[in-house]
Amino acid sequence: MTRRRQAGVTLIELLIAVTLVSLLAVGILFAMRVGLVSMSSTQNRFNANRRVIGAQRVLDQQLANMIPAQVQCGGGQNAPPALFFHGHPDQMRFVSTHSLEEAGRGYPRIIEYLVQPGEFGIGVRLVMNEYLYTGPSSIVPLCTTMTPDGRTGTPTALLRPVQLGPRPFVIADKLQYCRFAYLVGDGKSNRKDWLIQFAGSLVPSAIRIDMAPLQPDGGRMQMASVTIPIRTNRNAATYYFDIDPPQQR
Repeated sequence: MTRRRQAGVTLIELLIAVTLVSLLAVGILFAMRVGLVSMSSTQNRFNANRRVIGAQRVLDQQLANMIPAQVQCGGGQNAPPALFFHGHPDQMRFVSTHSLEEAGRGYPRIIEYLVQPGEFGIGVRLVMNEYLYTGPSSIVPLCTTMTPDGRTGTPTALLRPVQLGPRPFVIADKLQYCRFAYLVGDGKSNRKDWLIQFAGSLVPSAIRIDMAPLQPDGGRMQMASVTIPIRTNRNAATYYFDIDPPQQR
């Protein structure tokens, strides 16, 4: 009498099959992890590049939409008006129709730029304040006195130093340095020079913002120096609100 051979697998064969399936699963999971890490790194790089592009666009739009607002810093109603512009190496103040808070629209704003130390005192950052502009009366509290312009002799307003506001916007962070320079003429010839401090009767022809990252990274877009030409052809009186000024949001 012959015994039939029974079909099946041995314990060794089962262990080999389980081991192969486990190795395959580990390989797939490792490949997925590498792909997710690479995707996250690429997304972070894109976000950093978008922040740099957005910051440069804000600077360009706000300066390009500057209003040559005027202010009377003293002497009563008979005092001659002066240009409202505050330019120093580490701070700047002017009026613009481009509002970051209103996403580029809305009413004119008093724009203030201030360079201050970065987090933990490492590097510097560029911050911005926005205040509603309702006409010359809204900027009188920022005045200190009047002085003649050394180049043209016309009245010039001296403004208080820029202070950090209650709701500042961080335009650029982790910078090695950030400073402003102003292209102005002497009022008598076509010669123009770059100045690190400006308080004159005419708006600068251009403003240069020198910036450099604290830790350069060739794989990402970095904040770099920009020169923005100023072409103001707006009348400040067009944006004067003397009745029911809009409320600050």
